[in-house]
Amino acid sequence: MPTVTDTLQLAGMQKMSSVDWPGKLVATVFAQGCPWECGYCHNHAIIDCRTPGVIPWEDVIALMKRRVGLLDGIVFSGGEATRQPALFTAARQIKDMGFAVGLHTAGPYPRALAELLEAGLIDWVGIDVKATTENYPAVVGRPRSGEKAWQSLDIILDYATRNPDFSYEVRLTAFPQSPGDELSVALACRMRGVTTFALQQARSEGAPDGFVATRAGWDDQFNALANEIEALGFKQLIIRRS
Repeated sequence: MPTVTDTLQLAGMQKMSSVDWPGKLVATVFAQGCPWECGYCHNHAIIDCRTPGVIPWEDVIALMKRRVGLLDGIVFSGGEATRQPALFTAARQIKDMGFAVGLHTAGPYPRALAELLEAGLIDWVGIDVKATTENYPAVVGRPRSGEKAWQSLDIILDYATRNPDFSYEVRLTAFPQSPGDELSVALACRMRGVTTFALQQARSEGAPDGFVATRAGWDDQFNALANEIEALGFKQLIIRRS
């Protein structure tokens, strides 16, 4: 049977981060490969699913052993970590070491996400919700992507309702070439009962060639959008400007 070492593709590792899981000090590992191609992706260099990993899982385990008592946990980011079946075993190994486990996901694999949650392997999720259902293909370049992403959000919200110790953050990235549905996305999240919502301004670092992160008046437009979303009354609203 293949081990985590054999199958988990990791493109990179950040040994200490205070921003990848709000309020926690963590190590962050970046899974190689993502099924979607967002024009503003800040990790565009690692979305090719055919590229093998370059960080051995043993290196991650060795780091975490040295950081017992120093780190709160680990965040699996990407790429898209939930596309890799070995994530399940990897997360369990980290939990068995006494660490908390966080996950960054765009929600393309709702079944895998549900299995991870129901197994009690994930303590916090940051999920990117990118557009209304009908506009998803224009943003991520794949059909039926919107149905999967919103289903994943519903899975997270249902799990959070049943598990009060679990926490999450829903993220929306605004960019100049978007379909312009950001307020509709935020409203749909608010109506679903989302409590923690983050509006992010896209940046050019790490994005594909040709992506333009700004235009005349963009900062003012983003600030106006932030004000409109603030009026929706999220329990916690986070604004991240580029």
